[in-house]
Amino acid sequence: MAIVRVREHVNPLSRRYQTPTSPPDWSQVFADLSRPLHLDIGCGRGVFLLKMAEQEPEWNYLGLEIREPIVKQALEWRDEAKLNNLHYIFCNVSNSLHPMLASFPKGSLARVSIQFPDPWFKRKHQKRRVVQPEMVSTLAEFMSPDAIVFLQSDILDVAKQMVDRFAESPHFIQDSSEWLAENPMPVPTERELMVQLFGDPIYRSIFRRSELEIPNQVV
Repeated sequence: MAIVRVREHVNPLSRRYQTPTSPPDWSQVFADLSRPLHLDIGCGRGVFLLKMAEQEPEWNYLGLEIREPIVKQALEWRDEAKLNNLHYIFCNVSNSLHPMLASFPKGSLARVSIQFPDPWFKRKHQKRRVVQPEMVSTLAEFMSPDAIVFLQSDILDVAKQMVDRFAESPHFIQDSSEWLAENPMPVPTERELMVQLFGDPIYRSIFRRSELEIPNQVV
């Protein structure tokens, strides 16, 4: 399994990434569109989704990633594994998420994961972080009631900001105000395994799409 080397960080605000990506014909992508959809935002090389798709064939899996070379590689690995419930798309989530989700059958989106996103430490660069209010609103529009958003990062400031963004929305409620001690997903990401190897903390949280609009939460 050859590994393609690419830049670690890509600026989503650069001119190169301002054209939205058109969604494909999903009936030509997934064998069964009636399956619930798990969306992984910033899927990287897609190994997490590949293993999830193998373990849970009753779900469809979609990974979105801004680095085109590793999306091409992920698709090759998907084809080698002969999985018809998994797809990856090269896109800028900030301008492509809404048209992508709008093209699915209503109520498909049942689970979202955002794991170890680029931290963009400098204050002037934090507008490049993936979890922004517009993303939260888009997810709320298309997620089915009681669908979950799973967040995790090894950077406390990044994790707190992601939690704050979802807590500000009247459409999501946090399962617990405490960080989760364990990953509720059956598969860890490559980054997660590396962080655990060094013994560093990981900050995890789950939000659930509320059936009713709720007052803004205090976290």
